[in-house]
Amino acid sequence: MRSALGEPDARASVTFLGTDRIEVLRFTEGDIVRYATLGMSAQPMSDPASMLADPVAGPRAELVLSVRTGVADTDKVLRPLAVLAASPQVEGVIVAPGASLDVGDPLWPGAPFTSVLVAEPGGLVEDLELDAPLDPVRFLPLLPMTPNEAAFKRVHGAQALQERWLTGGTDLRDPVRRSVALD
Repeated sequence: MRSALGEPDARASVTFLGTDRIEVLRFTEGDIVRYATLGMSAQPMSDPASMLADPVAGPRAELVLSVRTGVADTDKVLRPLAVLAASPQVEGVIVAPGASLDVGDPLWPGAPFTSVLVAEPGGLVEDLELDAPLDPVRFLPLLPMTPNEAAFKRVHGAQALQERWLTGGTDLRDPVRRSVALD
């Protein structure tokens, strides 16, 4: 992450009962602040239908959220991000592109978002190759969704929502943006 984002200017850690510690690092560049998890990839994600989790094989990921600074108190996203990063250990889910993750509360005070869409990796931070047989760590961008956008995504899919955002010229880094037109 440091090679792609520079040195973090802040960090926080959260430990949930029965899980490894999750850190959230903050990187600021100009008017963009990026929050990245650290610790989610310590264990591979496993299929929730499996009787036993494989301690070696399975996808590994970290989460990255990018927003504009100075518009909202986005630093309060640290705990919700840690909750999302702990979800593979706590709930036994695999976090992959196209998935929706919901924290049930605003991501930060006054945020119109309670959930995120997991986007495709590789644009901002390249995959981190690990020694075989370990899967590489993928750095998954998170795109905040309003409740209406999340409902639209459930019905029509991630690609349809992303097309609406693109067609509408939506600034996905705006921490107080309104929902894209969905009709």
